[in-house]
Amino acid sequence: MMQTIDDTKFLSAQQAVAMIGDGATLAITGAGGGLVEPDGLLAALEQRFLETGLPRGLTVIHAQGLGDGDQRGLNRLAHEGLVARVIGAHWAWSPRMQALAAAEKIEAYALPGGVIQHLLREIGAGRPGLVTHIGLGTMVDPRLGGGRMNQRAQEALSEIIQLDGREYIRYKPFKVDFALLRGSLADARGNTSLEEEGAELDALALAMAAHNSGGKVLVQVRAKVERGALAARSVRLPGALVDAVVAVPDQPQRYGDGFDARLTGTVPPGAHLPDGAGTEAGTEVAASAVQRRIVGARAHQELSGSGIVSFGFGMPDEVAALAARSGNAARYHQSVDHGHYGGTSLQGDLFGFVRDGEAMIDSPSQFDFYSGGGIDIAFLGFGQFDRHGDVNVSCLNGKVIGPGGFIEIAQGSRKIVFCGVFETGGLQVALERGALCISRPGAVRKVVEQVEQVTFSGRQALATGREVLYVTERAVFRLTSEGIALLEIAPGIDLQRDVLDRMGFAPLIPAGCPRIMTAPNCYAGEMAAKSPDGYR
Repeated sequence: MMQTIDDTKFLSAQQAVAMIGDGATLAITGAGGGLVEPDGLLAALEQRFLETGLPRGLTVIHAQGLGDGDQRGLNRLAHEGLVARVIGAHWAWSPRMQALAAAEKIEAYALPGGVIQHLLREIGAGRPGLVTHIGLGTMVDPRLGGGRMNQRAQEALSEIIQLDGREYIRYKPFKVDFALLRGSLADARGNTSLEEEGAELDALALAMAAHNSGGKVLVQVRAKVERGALAARSVRLPGALVDAVVAVPDQPQRYGDGFDARLTGTVPPGAHLPDGAGTEAGTEVAASAVQRRIVGARAHQELSGSGIVSFGFGMPDEVAALAARSGNAARYHQSVDHGHYGGTSLQGDLFGFVRDGEAMIDSPSQFDFYSGGGIDIAFLGFGQFDRHGDVNVSCLNGKVIGPGGFIEIAQGSRKIVFCGVFETGGLQVALERGALCISRPGAVRKVVEQVEQVTFSGRQALATGREVLYVTERAVFRLTSEGIALLEIAPGIDLQRDVLDRMGFAPLIPAGCPRIMTAPNCYAGEMAAKSPDGYR
């Protein structure tokens, strides 16, 4: 009897990863906190390598952070010999892969998350790579390293071209042999729904890139359903593109226990759910440091009027949480690069999940919007900033971190508010009688003469008319055409001892500055605008 495609697509994880041969190029979807992460496939691939020593020499591409900081996600592939090259947007969730890069055991590259997604989409479309302004003047500009993150990384992944008298970067295409994806449910033909997932991310772009490169698409799902059980509107990965499906019955929605329907985008924000539904997540992380709360409160003051807002990973999620509690969220549209609009972003390692969102689109489309200049104001973290206004988040103390979606967001925003502590390495501060007290200075400067790597270019920002602020717990700075200007200091801070002596350069101090920083009554019982200086 003739066998149909209905009979052949569902395989065990071991059978699926057995297709992957030496030297293959793998594109993997997923993001922090286990968001749409195909960890069952990754675990099977790791197990195969540990047991057989195969496959070897893989190239791995990922556009978001993958892993739990320990064993899962990209950490599963961090074995010498298994992987030869990694092109990733964000490495911080995989310390094991970071260690291989530091030891020169692999070729390490970092490209912007949206660039990776768009390049894979261009590969799927058969076009000659990605031509974009994103990355000019930063660490991925071919003249500034081209995304090479260690000595072993030698290949040029991009080049500068000119069109109509303007410079662009062309990121070069390559063949994708396998896409490792995740969905929720799949029918017998491989049609796959993502209805239980917290985002769509780049799954379709990766599937098209692999399929049209002559490669294979491997999809992990929670369960198999009968043919015809999925409405066409719910299918995000057509079975025509899917080569193998692996059912993982205990597939978690995210790291941790429980399922939260309000994270899926399938429940209207005002809908009544049965008792217990949507309550198990428990993932909002309370701010644990005074400096984090001060920075969040001061940065939140820049969120005035209406418009489209983007919140980055790290300290900016404190601004997002504060904005959600302020009751003024209806004045603007909140967005996250994973594809969300509205709702409440979860914090910490579950950043990227949004509860009760208003809209959810795929991540490549979100990056299209960002790259085109659609953001009115962005709140982003910083690792370092310097006298030129350049910011580094992608390489700190020689460690590969990567830009994630930082470069697209920063280059596509009319106003950027960078949020971070003034220094790190043991910094301790307290609020005492309406003043900020530094009980222990940090050992590591973050306001430096020159950043270790340029992830945001102050020169590019000035050339394109961006407004840029740098908010710390003790001082606020602005980027000007003459340099970095000091605008505000916190009450209780000594200008010379606590700010100027602990910077790597001398800032401009305009007439009438520095003013006293204020923080509104955003954290009841902790910080209140009950005194002229804004601190309780």
